Amino acid sequence: MGSASGEADEQPEHAVSLQSYLIDRTEITQQQYDKLALGNPSHFKGPDLPVEQISWADAALYCNQRSTAEGLEPCYDEQTAKCNFQADGYRLPTEAEWEYACRANTSADYSFGSDGRSLKDHAWFGENAGKKTHPVGQKRPNPWGLCDMHGNVAEWCNDSYAEDYYGSSPPADPTGPPEGERFVLRGGAWNCTARQCRSSSRAAEDPGFQDACFARDAIGFRCVRRAPAPPPANMSASKE
Repeated sequence: MGSASGEADEQPEHAVSLQSYLIDRTEITQQQYDKLALGNPSHFKGPDLPVEQISWADAALYCNQRSTAEGLEPCYDEQTAKCNFQADGYRLPTEAEWEYACRANTSADYSFGSDGRSLKDHAWFGENAGKKTHPVGQKRPNPWGLCDMHGNVAEWCNDSYAEDYYGSSPPADPTGPPEGERFVLRGGAWNCTARQCRSSSRAAEDPGFQDACFARDAIGFRCVRRAPAPPPANMSASKE
């Protein structure tokens, strides 16, 4: 994680290990969000556009609603917002999970290399987005088939933000500081510079948008959940 040549909050560069998890291929769309009867708060309207103007709490609530709809155990306590990482339902990715998925086994500034001039082929950002979001999945995916990890809308992570967290981050399954006033945003957005869309670039915002510095219509999310346990190696095939 991080970058030795990045901003102060991206340092030091450090290695982490993660348990297996599943992540959405695209950012959550307005059609997906509205399907669970949560309404559509987005500024830029369109069923295939990423849902935006989403607070951290609204994103967590969607995760719980989606979990319930699919018969999974919700991860978030809706009174305290505390996340149960042992539940099998959906939740927001940790910052480490997000960066691992974005990098897709690469180590350059972006999942496609370090030449920012190629970003237009992989992302909607300040130079090509026309001051708006675009339908998900239109740009080239990263090596693992994940779309819009760079640009379109910035994505909420589960973690609280601390500028100096990387200096004390645990090496296995880091989940961020125990508390904080702001939560992590990753991936850059339609109004960001190429540098802000790098794999290691970090941002943060108030979870409820009070005194928001980041444009509200540039904030969305995608979900993760624990990977199902594989069947025992000695399990015999069933016979008819």
